[in-house]
Amino acid sequence: MGRVPADAEVEPGTLLVAAPTMVDPNFRRTVVFVIDHREEGTLGVVLNRPSDVAVHDVLPNWGGHVAEPQAVFVGGPVEKKTALCLAALRTGETAASVPGVIAVRGPVALVDLDTDPEALVPKVRGVRVFAGYAGWDSGQLAGEIERDDWVIVPALPSDILASPSGDLWSQVLRRQGIPLALLATHPGDLQRN
Repeated sequence: MGRVPADAEVEPGTLLVAAPTMVDPNFRRTVVFVIDHREEGTLGVVLNRPSDVAVHDVLPNWGGHVAEPQAVFVGGPVEKKTALCLAALRTGETAASVPGVIAVRGPVALVDLDTDPEALVPKVRGVRVFAGYAGWDSGQLAGEIERDDWVIVPALPSDILASPSGDLWSQVLRRQGIPLALLATHPGDLQRN
């Protein structure tokens, strides 16, 4: 029997939670929502990095329709000039029945930003815009998981709309139960401990 790859549990709709030991400044204490995962690589967006840029300033049609704060979130270090948009669909709506979206998992969908927001808004609980994304080439994420850089956990649809005033990283870990929940108490800076 072959060995199970380290990234076997990763699939669209899972979260990659940075381990407390993650030192890469692009991903320290981040929560990444996986949009696509296949043999060729993985694509996701960082959920907990709001920027100072208002959505209205870069996508005026969408500015008044995104979840609070109405800021562009930094989705990751790759293609920072590319905008991705995620939506949490309302109960009873499916990506197949909502024009302008592509299913990711459950009620979470990727939004085509060329869609008329007025038509989409009644069908969603909220949308969030991300500049850039996190991407891994084939085998790269598996290597990082083997090094214990990431914890793989299920996402809740509300995670993509989580307020930056809360600490999403700690919240996601806390809801996992023991022993993972204990990681949520890890101080951000060991020197200050």
